[in-house]
Amino acid sequence: MTARLAVKASSGNVFSDLELPNAGDEDTKMDLAIAINDALAEQNLRQADIAKRIGATQPQVSALTNYKLSGFSIERLLGFLKALNRDVEIVCRSSGQAQGRVRVRQMA
Repeated sequence: MTARLAVKASSGNVFSDLELPNAGDEDTKMDLAIAINDALAEQNLRQADIAKRIGATQPQVSALTNYKLSGFSIERLLGFLKALNRDVEIVCRSSGQAQGRVRVRQMA
């Protein structure tokens, strides 16, 4: 006998789909971590060197590169991007929806 599974379309935010608390913040942190890890890959540095550059410890860099983000705030992740010579631009506009959202886009 085959069990039937209900399939639900994604909202675009896996944290929200899993009904986790602070889903919007977690999604934003993940997007920022992806941008940070992309910047780190370009620079090809050891974790200890990265830690000095961004003002963190080597274990924190390890957590960041493995997307373990519970110990990082959005503000701190933004600071890491700035330390890695990345410009961060924040744009505010009317969302036209019941609740606004934060979106991170990387630009060349």
